[in-house]
Amino acid sequence: MYTTHDNPGLVKVLQFLKSHKLEYLSGEDLSEVLKISRVAVWKHIKKIQTLGYKIESKQNLGYRLTGATELMLPWEITEGLRTKHLGKKAYYFDSIESTQNFAVALSKKSDEVGSIVIARSQTAGRGRLGRVWVSPKGGIWLSVVLHPTLDVAKITLVPLASAVALSNAVYRLLNIKTELKWPNDVTLDGKKVAGMVVDATVESSRLESLVLGVGINFKVNPTEIEKKIKTQHSYGVETLLKKDSKTRPAELVQAFLEELEKTLNTLVRDGPIPVISQWTKKSSTIGKKVIINSHDEKISGKALRLDNDGSLIVRSGPGEVKITSGDVGY
Repeated sequence: MYTTHDNPGLVKVLQFLKSHKLEYLSGEDLSEVLKISRVAVWKHIKKIQTLGYKIESKQNLGYRLTGATELMLPWEITEGLRTKHLGKKAYYFDSIESTQNFAVALSKKSDEVGSIVIARSQTAGRGRLGRVWVSPKGGIWLSVVLHPTLDVAKITLVPLASAVALSNAVYRLLNIKTELKWPNDVTLDGKKVAGMVVDATVESSRLESLVLGVGINFKVNPTEIEKKIKTQHSYGVETLLKKDSKTRPAELVQAFLEELEKTLNTLVRDGPIPVISQWTKKSSTIGKKVIINSHDEKISGKALRLDNDGSLIVRSGPGEVKITSGDVGY
């Protein structure tokens, strides 16, 4: 595990190399400027290389950073991040059972508000309704500890707001237009590229903690994931980018956290209408004929709109039905 405030010596060496990309820096120079021994410099350089950074070394010249890492290391997320609260503290795991479980435990501490937990892979990732979330390397598996300033009644809107934020981030960074499928999916070409899950603790009608889990198929092999899913609820898996794309996952994490903070602030300040409006504009559900599996019953009809609590309103027969949870098929 790596956290934001760990490895200060390594991060100092790395930042210095980043700020001098066009020139070689000798071990002696690094030692003098950073006030550490040359042996410590050498050890940090070796460690930085094991983390996926490319460093060129030339005798009598020194070291030069020539390539960034693909890993979503804490300092790669926090450096240049334009948020007030979210993502200022990060925990990174090469592999973990579940980022969501770890973040839920963190949420019990008041000083962890805004913290994120991120993993390269999960061995027991979980999605909505307790389903398994297949989480191989190449994806972005992320949980965010949110500040419980929301009214309890608005908890159901958090996945919708988060889906809007991710869709905005994907378009902003990658110029890719995604669609939103009720209740909590982000889709590309009709297939899932991301999903959301929320864990909330409520005591005496007061929101004690709120943790958002996000799974993004960033650079994955959709076929391999589909083989492992084997469920009737799957409607196909898509990847945002191909393996050879130069965009790093940390860039999308940063864009998402910035958009998420903005969207959640709108929800707290202005209520559900602006978020529901944004969601509806991006929706692949509204206006479609749908079949919904909800609580062991099937409801078919036309998806009309979202209610103010995020429920789906469907015209079924002569009347309207309010759906609070379920799986949508077309």
